[in-house]
Amino acid sequence: MAWREVKVEEQKQLFIKAYLEKRFCIADICRQFGISRKCAYKWINRFEEEGWDGLKERSRTPLCSPKATSCDIVDAILKIKYTRPKWGPKKVLGYLKNTSPGILWPSSTTIGNILEKHGLVEKRKLRKRLAERKDPLGICNDCNDIWCIDFKGWSITKDNKKIEPFTLMDACSRFLLYCQHLNINNTEHVWAVFERLFREYGLPLRVRSDNGPPFATLGPGRLSRLSIKLIKAGVKPEWIDPGEPQQNGRHERMHLTLKQEAIDAINDFDIQTKKLDEFTNYYNFIRPHEALRQKCPADIYQPSSRYWNGKLQSPEYSQEYKVGKVKSCGKMSWKNKEIYIGRSFEGEPIGLKEEEVLKAYYGSILLGVVKENNLEFERRLGRKKIKI
Repeated sequence: MAWREVKVEEQKQLFIKAYLEKRFCIADICRQFGISRKCAYKWINRFEEEGWDGLKERSRTPLCSPKATSCDIVDAILKIKYTRPKWGPKKVLGYLKNTSPGILWPSSTTIGNILEKHGLVEKRKLRKRLAERKDPLGICNDCNDIWCIDFKGWSITKDNKKIEPFTLMDACSRFLLYCQHLNINNTEHVWAVFERLFREYGLPLRVRSDNGPPFATLGPGRLSRLSIKLIKAGVKPEWIDPGEPQQNGRHERMHLTLKQEAIDAINDFDIQTKKLDEFTNYYNFIRPHEALRQKCPADIYQPSSRYWNGKLQSPEYSQEYKVGKVKSCGKMSWKNKEIYIGRSFEGEPIGLKEEEVLKAYYGSILLGVVKENNLEFERRLGRKKIKI
């Protein structure tokens, strides 16, 4: 049943009309409209004094606010904010206390409210919430246990061209497998690099990345088209937590060396590209690494014994799983219903397994829980988890 929307002003007018008809006493009219007689006489008095305009809603702002912040205090706060527009309430309060300790300044919350009232607060953009990572990050003991990948971040060369190195490194030996500019940072171009490296160095056990495209998505399991291809090649993708670059610290440290010794804004595009190739040779064969007891990465690294035949094979499931296939629209048929999985999984088999609840897997990666015709999965919310 739909609830009827009631406007207060209209109810007041109906009450006055019922009062003017004088068919019922005040007590009966009050019971009909669900108000007290004190409220009824207040409306009647306002109507008799001001007419229909007296029934309009009035401001509830108090006439006197003895605890309000004084104008001098507000002016001092705004002056600091105009001088230091990047400062927040806490820094403004700290500066005022340091420069004028004898004055009783309002709290940082009150200062924040004053700044917001004057339109001086820029609200933070909400961070996109990724699916919760269920599996722990892999442990790196030998070569090719984990390959680390990332984009260094773009810069502009002397001839006004954008260059953004794509880097890939073996985590154990620190051997830099790839460090070159990619014209387009999409699945096809990154996968072409993986194909070349798989044929040359073999397959790693895992590939670790951050959560940006094309490595991850906001969908179930964080799986993107690129990570699905990695799984089909026999490699398990894994992702660090958002805002935790130390979980891929070895790769980030290599990026610092790359920035210090190979990226220079005075170079043009061709020279910068050549320097990236030179850096790869320098980092692998010349530069001693302290974590390797001053050996070079090339002295430690050995190609993987896992040969890749160039074929992509979808995951296979044991008999305890019931398998469904994802259509081009991203949906999978299940018990005469359609469950939306994601368009990244087009043509891929999804395994459903009863574990107190019905869970959906792609290979060994948990996608979520199937409830009726929905796939529900946990997302990260800061340090908390919420279910959607």
